[in-house]
Order: sequence, then structure tokens, then C-alpha cells
Amino acid sequence: KRGKVDIQISFENYSQDGNDVKINTELAQIYIQSLRKLAEAENLSSNIEVTEITKLPDVLTIKSNLDENETKEELLQVVNEAIDKLIQMRKIEGEKISKDILDKIARIEQKNEEIFSLSTGLIEEYVVKLEERIKEILKTDVIDEARLAMEVVLYADKCSVEEELTRLKSHIDQFRTLINSKEGPVGKKLDFLIQEMNRETNTMGSKSGSLEITNLVVDIKTKLEDIREQIQNIE
Repeated sequence: KRGKVDIQISFENYSQDGNDVKINTELAQIYIQSLRKLAEAENLSSNIEVTEITKLPDVLTIKSNLDENETKEELLQVVNEAIDKLIQMRKIEGEKISKDILDKIARIEQKNEEIFSLSTGLIEEYVVKLEERIKEILKTDVIDEARLAMEVVLYADKCSVEEELTRLKSHIDQFRTLINSKEGPVGKKLDFLIQEMNRETNTMGSKSGSLEITNLVVDIKTKLEDIREQIQNIE
């Protein structure tokens, strides 16, 4: 699974409960006597405030007498609440990302269908243009139908994107199934499918002899790149 969460907890008790304040009276008296002797020797004021004495090392100590097990239980309760909220937040964010990705996939599928519609008329359009070109060059209305048929077959083989369209549709169906599944981490599988969709789209672009199809291919590639960036955050 992707990612990890590190937790570091420090606890300080600032309340009156569970704290025991102790004053080292003997040590404080030693400090006071020593300070008075110093003041007398140096002709200084010997007015010593209690608060100043408590600031001297080891005079004032605060010890905690809290029940460690009780404190541990309270901390675990807070941590578990935080984890529950984190999981809930991840679920909400995941649902938003999933919806956005599926919307993009739907648009890709729509453009795939548009390419299919455009590609079915390419061969017929090519035949008409080829006949007109032959007539223009040869200055005759007589055309070698066998030769024309061969040229059409070669062109159809070269520009046909039917296989790529079919495979892209299959990848889209697999993508939808994976992103809606509850079987655990699917991020790497989704990333692989995006790579495969990109491959089919690139092939369509290289075969395309139509500006409309080329523009649709560019749109698909843009959507695929957006999805690829989003699935990097999917487990």
C-alpha cells in the first residue's frame, strides 16, 4: 500500500490534578544562608524574595502522580478518533477523485465514438477523391477498377483504426470496473491501463489522415494525462 503515517505524541500536564509540588527546604535554607553571607561580605542588600529562591536549582520540583494506564487509554482514544477522521476524509476525497476521473473517462469514450463515426466514412471519401484524381490525370472517364480496388485496400489497411478503437473501448471498460471495485489497491493497475490507452491513442493519431480525428486524438491525450496525474494519488 502507498504512503505511511507517523505519529509523535508529547504530554505535559498543566492542570492541578496529578501534579505533586515539593520544596527542598534544607537546600533552600543553604541557598539563603550562602546568599546572606555573600551580601554581608560585599555590603549588599540581603532582601531575598521567596520567588527568587524557588528559581534556584533543585529547590522546587514538580512530580506527576498520574495513572500511566489511564493516561495511555485517553491518548489512544484521541488517536483512534483522529485515525477515524482521517479515514473518513480519505473516503470523501477518494469519492470526489473517482467521480472526476469517471467523468473524464466518459468524455474519452464519447470522443472514441466520434472517431469511429468519422473513420467509417474515410474510405468512401478516399475512393471518390482517388477517382477524381485519376480522371484528372489521365483525362479519361475510364478507370481500371482492379487497380482502384487495390489502392483502396492498401489505403484502408494503412489508415484503419478499428482495432485501436476496439482496444481503447475495452481498456475503458476495464478501467471503470477497477475504479468501482472494492477489492483493495488498484492504483498500479489503473496506471497501466492509462499507459495502454495512451498507446492506442498515439497509434490512431499516427494513422489519421483527418484533421477532425487528429483534434479528437489530442483531446483524448489531454484527458488521459489529467487522469494519469490524478491516479498517482490513488492507492
